[in-house]
Amino acid sequence: MRATSLRERLRWLILGVIAVVLLPLGVYSFRRTVHEVGELSDGRLAQSARTLQVLIENGGLSALQGRETGRAVVVPIATRSLQEHVLHDQTNESEVGFQVFDRDAHPLLVTANLSALPPPAADSGGFSDLQIGRYRWRMFTLPPDANGIVIRSAERYDSRSDITNALWLEHGLPPLVALPVLALLIGWAVRRGLRPLDVLAERLSERQPGSHDTLEIAQAPRELEPVLTALNEQFARLEDALERERRFSADVAHELRTPLASTMINLENAEASRSTQEADVALAGARQSLAALARRVEQLLSLARLETSSRAGHRAEVDLVDVATMVIEELSTVIGDTDVELDVALSSERLPVSGYEVALAALLRNLLENALRHVPAGGRVQLSVAREGDQAVIEVIDNGEGIPPERRDAVFARFHREASSRGEGYGLGLSIVQRAAQLHDAPIELLDSPLGRGLRVRVCIPLIQDMSAAPSPAV
Repeated sequence: MRATSLRERLRWLILGVIAVVLLPLGVYSFRRTVHEVGELSDGRLAQSARTLQVLIENGGLSALQGRETGRAVVVPIATRSLQEHVLHDQTNESEVGFQVFDRDAHPLLVTANLSALPPPAADSGGFSDLQIGRYRWRMFTLPPDANGIVIRSAERYDSRSDITNALWLEHGLPPLVALPVLALLIGWAVRRGLRPLDVLAERLSERQPGSHDTLEIAQAPRELEPVLTALNEQFARLEDALERERRFSADVAHELRTPLASTMINLENAEASRSTQEADVALAGARQSLAALARRVEQLLSLARLETSSRAGHRAEVDLVDVATMVIEELSTVIGDTDVELDVALSSERLPVSGYEVALAALLRNLLENALRHVPAGGRVQLSVAREGDQAVIEVIDNGEGIPPERRDAVFARFHREASSRGEGYGLGLSIVQRAAQLHDAPIELLDSPLGRGLRVRVCIPLIQDMSAAPSPAV
């Protein structure tokens, strides 16, 4: 079954509404007009009878009563001759008439078309209907006056039918003619009104993949503005997602190339070595390269998860003390394998913040891992999570090589490594820390270490003040 177009639906709906409104109004107007015409015709009948009564009472009664009993004066009805039809149009004299009777019900004055009509009953009066031959008549009978004169006026329903037929034509013909014209005009108006949709479809079909241009339509209707806004927002989200995918692919290719190459070289050296000692050294190098590869993959995935979670928008109440405890337990093996002293100072009270647990855990984990990795043997790392006013403050302090003040802004860039850094350096770690801090509107500072050398990283996250207003944890 073919789907109905929006234009057709609008056209038929508009026509239907017009018909639903106009047809009842037309029927009501017609019935009201017919009723008024009937009342007007009845009034005319009564008025003609009373006029005739006044004329008879003021001069014609003696002449009528002096005539021979039973001999009424017959008023002739004009015939419809060709000359009369041409000169005076058609005559309707045969459709009206009157009768005058004395107190003995003898006719005194009648029109020719009612001469055979018997006198009214003694108790008759007012309006009545009477069938005479093939015609139906509307009668009005005046009660006898002081002289016993009874007057009856009559009108054939033909004249009223002519008016009714004229009203049918007047009320029915215009809608019958107007509705098709309205259908054409409404179709044109709907097509013109929906033209912005055609323009929108054209713009969408012409839009090139990866285009950064916003979708705009000159003088767009107000109803279409939310659609354009939603489409542009969707395009922006789609482009952002594609850009993140491209960036992630580039990051993977960039970061995994060196560990993979190092692994392959060490494996080739192990295969080509002629002594077990050389093979062991090569395999140890391959193992280290694979460990570095695993860490790079984990960091890239963490960064991707942070960007994805920020767009999901599911914030929850997170206790920073619990997150810090979880991260320390997770890194306990790594901490135990290093010759570094770790001092931990966690708040004794809960520090609830509104945010993402995965992102906060990644922030703490990377701060600790970077500090542990860049502190020489016998060095110190301090982790503190405490309340300062309406903020929770995370500080990681080490006595490693540190970062010169003029270079501290640059280390947040992806894959940036200081020339003086050991091992992997600050490649992705601080980039992940910065992204996690941005998700929580938390400023991050790189300061001088109070231990004499090294780095002090400080992150301030707003606390949830009204616990009852805290969002419920995301499912």
